[in-house]
Parts: sequence; C-alpha cells; structure tokens
Amino acid sequence: LQISGYLNLLANTVDNFTHGLAVAASFLVSRKVGFLTTMAILLHEIPHEVGDFAILLRAGFDRWSAAKMQLYTALGGILGACFAICAQSPKGAGETVAWILPFTSGGFLYIALLNVVPDLLEEKNPWNSLQQILLLCTGITVMVLLSLT
Repeated sequence: LQISGYLNLLANTVDNFTHGLAVAASFLVSRKVGFLTTMAILLHEIPHEVGDFAILLRAGFDRWSAAKMQLYTALGGILGACFAICAQSPKGAGETVAWILPFTSGGFLYIALLNVVPDLLEEKNPWNSLQQILLLCTGITVMVLLSLT
C-alpha cells in the first residue's frame, strides 16, 4: 500500500476531530447554531469522503478495507465532540466556545483560502475567476442570511 493512503487517513482523522469540536461547541452555543454547523459540515463531508475513498482505492486498498478505514477516521469526529464537551468549564460553556469556535472556523477558512486563492491567481480566463468570486460571495451571503433567521 502506498504511503499516501495512510497520510490521507491521518489527515482525515484530524479533519474529523476538528469537525467534532465545531459541532459540539456550536450546540453549546444554541440548537440553531448547532444545526447550521452540522449541515455545513455534512455538505462539506459528503464529497470529501467520496474523494478520500477514491484516494484509498488508488493507494491500493480494496473497497472493503477503504470503507472500514473511512469509518475508523470518523471516530476522530466523535473524539473531537467528546473533547469539546469535556473541556467545558464549571462556569459554563461560554469559556469553551470562546476558544473552540474561533480555532475551528479559522482553520476551515485557512484551508479553504489556501485551496481557492492560488487557483484564482493561476486562472487564465477572467470569466472563470469572476464566477468563482461570485460563488464565494454567494456562500458568504447565504451564511449571513441563515445567521439572521
């Protein structure tokens, strides 16, 4: 098996851990924030897990082993949620949320921009760049509108 498969599994476990942190911490804020965070992460995770499955197949895993390993990496999310819940202060969830949500959202923004900005800078067709920027702005607008309801 190629080392890239195992590196992908490690990265996926860490990614799922931060997702678990974000989901648990957002439910500590409110049910609404928790559900919105969960939906956003689910929309991100579905194509992400399909891509990870393909990477594992290409690295030499058979289908059953790749599926099992993907399920094992999901345990990182459960561990992240447990960590967020156990990190609560006796004074309340406010102190926990004060560091977890900025940490996870900053990490998500960093990774997203790390992937998007270089592609925008290398794009030769201005129409494609404009479309990507418009879609980014649309995503931000949707987040703002959901936060107002």
